[in-house]
Amino acid sequence: MEIFSSYNVIIGVSLIIILSFIFNGIAKKTNIPAVLLLIVLGIALQYILKAFGGDTINFFPMLEVLGIVGLIMIVLEAALELELKRDKLIPILKSLAIALVGLVASTFIAAVILKALIDGMTMQSAWLYATPLSILSSAIIIPSVSSLSDAKKEFHIYESTFSDILGIMLFYFLTGRLNPAEDAGVGGFFLNLIVTIVISLVVSYAIILIFQNIKSQVKLFLLIAVLLLLYALGKKMHLSSLIIILIFGLVIANMKLFFKGKLREYLDLEKAKSIYHELHVITAETAFVVRTLFFVIFGITIVLSSLLSLKVTLISILILISIYIIRFGLLRLFMGKDISPQVYIAPRGLITVLLFYAIPTEAIIEGFEPGVLLFVIIGTSLIMTGGMIKDKRMAVVESPEVEINQDEEEIEYFMNNMTDLNEIEETGSSIEDQEN
Repeated sequence: MEIFSSYNVIIGVSLIIILSFIFNGIAKKTNIPAVLLLIVLGIALQYILKAFGGDTINFFPMLEVLGIVGLIMIVLEAALELELKRDKLIPILKSLAIALVGLVASTFIAAVILKALIDGMTMQSAWLYATPLSILSSAIIIPSVSSLSDAKKEFHIYESTFSDILGIMLFYFLTGRLNPAEDAGVGGFFLNLIVTIVISLVVSYAIILIFQNIKSQVKLFLLIAVLLLLYALGKKMHLSSLIIILIFGLVIANMKLFFKGKLREYLDLEKAKSIYHELHVITAETAFVVRTLFFVIFGITIVLSSLLSLKVTLISILILISIYIIRFGLLRLFMGKDISPQVYIAPRGLITVLLFYAIPTEAIIEGFEPGVLLFVIIGTSLIMTGGMIKDKRMAVVESPEVEINQDEEEIEYFMNNMTDLNEIEETGSSIEDQEN
């Protein structure tokens, strides 16, 4: 098909990446998530392709591969930014608790809503459908919170990363229970988790010690290829593969913590740091490109007519209400009163789409409309946008008051000094009078 000729594809992909870079700039100024703009771009491209007869292409295999690679890069990018220090233990545990309780509570309520309103939906299938709708999107959150304070930004990085990992683990635990012959139960699940963590630590140490001795200039994509291979092999062995990526990122970002005692002797800190810094750059760049292509292709595959169903609207609104009620309660409980804009930042995105398409055939319910997925993704993104814009305006309104208070303090200080000077002058004058 002429529209998908080699040069047309190169031109199209190049323009999409350039537009994505522009969207990032717009996002920083307006707080509109770049991902939302990419989805809109994809929808526009959908109609352009239909006009030129290119709407028969099956984009799903490409979407699935981009989603997996994007997920790995985003989790690795987040892990590389996380510092494990004693003073950060409490924020990490709070983020983990909020992510875990929020995921389970949101999944349960969404499952109840789906079972009540969709014909033929069993509770087991409802949990499976509800899980993707309950996972925070680090692909949207991490690029969107760069303007927040360090503490709030760090909270969102921890929370969204934990939500991704825990959500994927919950999803595959539920899919495993569909087949009683392969279901290892809760005990088997936790044994699998422990085995994954042990393998992840051993692999992380081995990769760092081997790669610090590689003298070739072209080793970073080799490292990424090794990580992708480990992730895919882990999936084949039914391990929680995303933990391998997370732990590797944490080990290389906190080498002084993990390499102690005799292990310290084997580490060339300067070379290992060089690998860390270069990996940080290339991971961020790769995540940007993969995320861009994923959401544009997702936009191309969206069926907008599914949003017009009243049942889709009702189910989606109920799920959105439950998401933010649960989130508000958890943040007030764990974080206190300062929960803006955190309470609004709960978008769904890449993993939601990826896991939805990974639902096994035996669990698929014909009555479920994919429009629910799209409605929740767009709805949470718009709420996040509104919340961040509101928070930004509040900050602008409050800042002049701070300046006024500072000015008042300076004036008061000046007047007090003037009073002191007057008293000194009067004292000096009285002394002169007495001398005279």
